[in-house]
Amino acid sequence: MVFSSAVFLFIFLPITLLLYYICKDITWKNVILLIASLVFYAWGEPVYIILMVISILFNYLIGKDIEQSSHPKATLVFGIIINILILGYFKYSGMLVDTINSIAGLSIHKRELALPVGISFYTFQSVSYVIDVYWGKVKAERNPFKFALFVSFFPQIMQGPIGRFDKLAPQFFAPHKFDLTRIEYGLQRIFWGFFKKLILADRTAGYVNNVFVNNYQAFNGFYVIVAVLMYCVELYADFSGGMDIVIGTAEMFGITMDENFKRPFFSKSIGEFWRRWHVTLGEWMKDYIFYPFSLSKAFNKIGKFTKKHFKNKHVAQTIPICISNLLIFFIVGVWHGAAWKYIMYGMYNGVIIAFSNLCKPLYKKGLEKCHINADGRVWTVVQILRTFILVNIGWYFDMALSFRAAIEMMINTVYQISFKPFTDGSIFTLGMARSDFLIVAIGCVIWFVVSYMQEKGIRIRDTVSKQILPVRWALYLALVFSIIIFGYIGQTQGFIYAQF
Repeated sequence: MVFSSAVFLFIFLPITLLLYYICKDITWKNVILLIASLVFYAWGEPVYIILMVISILFNYLIGKDIEQSSHPKATLVFGIIINILILGYFKYSGMLVDTINSIAGLSIHKRELALPVGISFYTFQSVSYVIDVYWGKVKAERNPFKFALFVSFFPQIMQGPIGRFDKLAPQFFAPHKFDLTRIEYGLQRIFWGFFKKLILADRTAGYVNNVFVNNYQAFNGFYVIVAVLMYCVELYADFSGGMDIVIGTAEMFGITMDENFKRPFFSKSIGEFWRRWHVTLGEWMKDYIFYPFSLSKAFNKIGKFTKKHFKNKHVAQTIPICISNLLIFFIVGVWHGAAWKYIMYGMYNGVIIAFSNLCKPLYKKGLEKCHINADGRVWTVVQILRTFILVNIGWYFDMALSFRAAIEMMINTVYQISFKPFTDGSIFTLGMARSDFLIVAIGCVIWFVVSYMQEKGIRIRDTVSKQILPVRWALYLALVFSIIIFGYIGQTQGFIYAQF
């Protein structure tokens, strides 16, 4: 089931809310949520719901066994390996076969497997649970149905955010009474998500696909630059809009989900960008890969080696951290998809962050020599623009058909830079008319103003809710009618990250 479908918005969600709040007993409330979650997933994945249920039962048993076993580490390793193998089989087996065939000159048959929706998200969520049980951070859940609800909770199952058991599970077991303000806040967030998804993301998708996918070799210069910018709008509006719908939906049930975006395009560096973009994935990588690796024997050996062979103290201390970051972003690339272009996307970001860390002393000296105020408004804007450009360069790897296509498009970008496609109107024949570009521009300005206010600490929803009733409803109706009039209703596509 898709969040932007009429079935979800006008049938599934209202019925689930009604049944949830009719029930007074928390046990029955959770039964309603679990059944609704399984129906939601089975609506689009009637076969792969069996795989999700098997995953839930497996990780439930692994969690219990870790607490009871005399060899908990072996149980943990076994559990992680099985989770990775299942994810790898469905997501990466095709890439592995293609790579072997290419290197060895073989022609091994590749099975075309449909990727189960949300498998990356519920696998990572389950792995975090079994690791937390091993670390003693949480107690193993004794009730399999409660654990099943933690993994399958329908707002988050398709595209996250990646929840943690200690934060999410207790909320299911807490009492939730009907609260009109909570419903109002949830609907605010949902319709703001639809604004981004239906007006911006789906509107830009046609142009992006025509340039990046359908015939990328035919385009260069200005066409490609516009396509990259439109992809930036599409991806951010699609993913963050989806998160708004997820968080707003969960909020109506009294469940607070972790924020997954914190206005990433106000970032002053790539490192900061990744602390604001897909936040729960970044925190997952930090907690379950970066920190364990940083405490490992291998990391200590690297640290001793760099201290011995590098006289510069900063370089000696930073290189092990850089290696850890490169490992993290290699995995981030692999997580994004089964293709070398995604690995290069991850490594592109990892190398920039590593290089930035190594060059910090030189960077500070350069600012001092040039008498630049590092905290000044002008330099802050320069840093934000620099980061925006670097992020958009990375999108070539993310969106292009292949790594080779990404490089070719980068080369094509610098050829024939001209505004002629705008003046002769040819750019308006690729899926976006003049009116579409205007709507996207106005939508982005509105989005920027809202984001800027949030960046300054203004709580938009609280501010709106404090307005007198006519003003408040005027804003709500303006939002709803803008979606009805300008949204791609009936033409909406699925969410991009649901394919992960």
